[in-house]
Amino acid sequence: MTVCVLIVSAPLLPGDTNCDVSALRRKQCFGLGFKLASPPNNPAPPVLWSLRRKQKGPHLRVEVETDRPTGRMTAETAPSTVVTGAEGGGGGAHQHAASKTPLLYYDQECAKVEAWLDEHPEFMQDYFLRKATRQVVDSWLVTHATSTSSMTQSSTGESPTQPTGGSSRGGSGATTPVRKISAHEFERGGLLKPIVTTIDGTPTFLVTPSPDSTSNCTSTHHMATNNNMHNSNAAQASQRRSRIELRHLDEKELIFELVKDICNELDVRSLCHKILQNVSMLLRADRGSLFLVQGSTCGGRCLVSKLFDVCSRSTLEEMEKKEEIKIQWGHGIVGFVAESGEQVNIPDAYKDNRFNHDIDLMTGYRTRTLLCMPIKDCNGEVIGVAQVINKQGESCFTTNDEKIFASYLQFCGIGLRNAQLYETSQLEVKRNQVLLDLARMIFEEQSTIEHMVYRILTHTQSLIQCQRVQVLLLHQASKGSSFSRVFDLEASDMECEDVDSRTSPFESRFPINIGVTGFVATTGETLNIADAYSHESFDRSVDEGTNFRHKSILCMPIKNSSGQIIGVIQLVNKFDDLAFTRNDENFVEAFSIFCGMGIHNTHMYEKAVVAMAKQSVTLEVLSYHASASLDEAHRLKSYVVPSSKKLRLLDFTFDDIHMSDDETLKACLRMFMDLDLIERFHIDYEVLCRWLSSVKKNYRNVTYHNWRHAFNVAQMMFSIISQATQWWKVFGDIECLALVIACLCHDLDHRGTNNSFQIKASSPLAQLYSTSTMEHHHFDQCIMILNSPGNQILGNLSSEEYSRVVKVLEDAILSTDLAVYFRKRGSFFNVVRTHDNWVHEDNRELLRGMTMTVCDLAAITKPWEIEKRVADLVSSEFFEQGDIEREELNITPIDMMNREKEDQLPLMQVAFIDSICLPIYEAFADLSPTLKPLVDRVRENKMHWLELSEVNVTQKRKVIDGEDSRQ
Repeated sequence: MTVCVLIVSAPLLPGDTNCDVSALRRKQCFGLGFKLASPPNNPAPPVLWSLRRKQKGPHLRVEVETDRPTGRMTAETAPSTVVTGAEGGGGGAHQHAASKTPLLYYDQECAKVEAWLDEHPEFMQDYFLRKATRQVVDSWLVTHATSTSSMTQSSTGESPTQPTGGSSRGGSGATTPVRKISAHEFERGGLLKPIVTTIDGTPTFLVTPSPDSTSNCTSTHHMATNNNMHNSNAAQASQRRSRIELRHLDEKELIFELVKDICNELDVRSLCHKILQNVSMLLRADRGSLFLVQGSTCGGRCLVSKLFDVCSRSTLEEMEKKEEIKIQWGHGIVGFVAESGEQVNIPDAYKDNRFNHDIDLMTGYRTRTLLCMPIKDCNGEVIGVAQVINKQGESCFTTNDEKIFASYLQFCGIGLRNAQLYETSQLEVKRNQVLLDLARMIFEEQSTIEHMVYRILTHTQSLIQCQRVQVLLLHQASKGSSFSRVFDLEASDMECEDVDSRTSPFESRFPINIGVTGFVATTGETLNIADAYSHESFDRSVDEGTNFRHKSILCMPIKNSSGQIIGVIQLVNKFDDLAFTRNDENFVEAFSIFCGMGIHNTHMYEKAVVAMAKQSVTLEVLSYHASASLDEAHRLKSYVVPSSKKLRLLDFTFDDIHMSDDETLKACLRMFMDLDLIERFHIDYEVLCRWLSSVKKNYRNVTYHNWRHAFNVAQMMFSIISQATQWWKVFGDIECLALVIACLCHDLDHRGTNNSFQIKASSPLAQLYSTSTMEHHHFDQCIMILNSPGNQILGNLSSEEYSRVVKVLEDAILSTDLAVYFRKRGSFFNVVRTHDNWVHEDNRELLRGMTMTVCDLAAITKPWEIEKRVADLVSSEFFEQGDIEREELNITPIDMMNREKEDQLPLMQVAFIDSICLPIYEAFADLSPTLKPLVDRVRENKMHWLELSEVNVTQKRKVIDGEDSRQ
């Protein structure tokens, strides 16, 4: 074990007895070329560090214990003091070093080795290729990379703003993106991380290479895409003179060498760092700082620097770790120089009222002399300010120093402008690559609007890095007043277990801030709100009762290719409590253009799918059905139509079992006559006859849901509204016409299977209508017949009357879906209990819908022999559907449709009466006492079904007993 003792210059403040390890690590300890390379607090064997501070005047004594053989190493340096601080608006911002910092020299042996390596670059390159480890190469790449922060993020695959706990998922083509880049990174300056490549060779920022290949792929591609610049840097580095050699050059030769040092540098930060180090060497200054101009003349300019207090020993990595300093335009010494374009040479900083004295008080360092000068481009525009502090040797900066400073900064201004232009071009390339990648993501798959919007939400959140994203799609006819669908995504959703398998976003989880989104939807203007609660359009009530608080909001319209607003995208609460910037606006604006086109194309695709499904259904229908002929219409027209009394159309016990099809058509004509619909709406009698014949012909020959069922429903509607309740006075002529048509057409083209079967079988009808599948089809068939030549019974109505009839007709037919009945009956029962006025359209719509249900289920109100016959027809049709489900779909049908459970039919009928029939008929009896017979017969039929159930149970028991006795 050998003990090496180093005497090192280090901070010595009053009362300070602890070793400043970070300061020690930054310092070069020169004793036979020895250097502290490993952090003392985290040593790697075999070196064991033991630091003991002994205060011997201004020196720090470090004893290094190591098991490596070495000689005693000592180094003596002059006292020094390190004070950190920042000067504000008063006089620039910088850190100050010692007033007496000696020039550091290698020992003679090391200097000779370095000089020899400089003179033999071929050997040095060969040695490097043969002996350099992967860690050394990586360190070199990081040091010479265009942006230290970017390279760090590239190699780790992470971003400083990435929420903790997130994991890498998916590629750019996947639903869930992995953020390889964010919009915020474009604001930092410097080249961004290199583009990576997917497995299929498609360039993208949003993919996830394998963990083993990430750094290799990134580094390799970075080296390939920047090969020329790296080669020039390598050649330049091999020709650079050592600092010892530079100090022996005269002034002109030194300036020439320093100009060559920066002429090929295209990275802004690296260039600024070199400029400051070279300036400090030229002028023998203690420290230097450089500020760059940001902003525009109209938008407000400022001076920004991450490179302040740069000395000859400072590294770019150290400077990158420091906080960015901003100085207002025209404030302090730096701001004055930038605004005036004039140089400032201050021999005594404390005598200049623009200098901020507080910084020296805070740091313990005293600023004496200061030389500050603008950096101008070839057009004479100020693009930055450079300042040097405290000329060595207790002297002031001279006129000659000013000339040298100005001469060198002329070249620096040109180089800096070139570097900024190069950086801008590279950023634009990266920006275009990001947008192209996003466009590819949007357009590569446009199957459904849900999948499209989910891609938009995930990639927007990944790009902009905010807490919440919403996409609100407008009602096409609302003109910005309401939204049809609201999709949302939170940053925490990206950490859920099912994020990779999701293909559709969440909907309507959060309240809509209609003040902001409505304004953007109606005006088409962008809102960028830094403080939501201080903005007049923000509604604070959306945060009430939630654990969420809106802070910053960016809301933009989404337009289609025609410029029409089709939706709004809203981003809420940018990470790190930052406000959304103009850069964010530019990205979202560009992205929203692609989103608008994608959403529009998806809408068109869905319409095309619907159109194809409609065509398929229409061809199927037309192949089976056809309009009635004129001969059929003439024949029906020639018949004498009996009276309602003779046909018993006003009787609740009406039965059509003995009527022919022609007699049912004559009965329908009588209904139109007695309701005075023919005269009131000027319906051509022959057209009416042909329309009725076409409607009858468009019913399929299924067991129950056929023309006879439709006719019975119409008869019950006629008997209720015409005589029993006189509700024709409540509804009026237009609604009565629509209700009669609805009853006759409410099951048009019924296939003997229900809505559930259509969905299970994935039929074209199910693709066409997601809810009330068959009812929507019945309505469409009704409209098709009404618009067919020779069947246009509504042809003489005004446009307002026609629209009203169609609206009531649609509502009435859709009301025959029991799912709609269950959804609306609660509201109807409330209206009945409160005896509300039927003048209100909403109440009258409920009454029309419930009346359709009462008529559709009217078989349950017939005498037992009729009810039993109809129930057998219904069960037979149900069993036929169950057989198809079992044979063709390979599924077990529900009990109601299971032929094997036919003996349970009576009990199922009782349950049907209790849950569906009795509540609605009792409510109608409360509305009109004349309808009480309907309720009475429902109760009577229930008792019959109960008796039949007991008989079935008894018979089943006898069968079981007989089998037991035989055994």
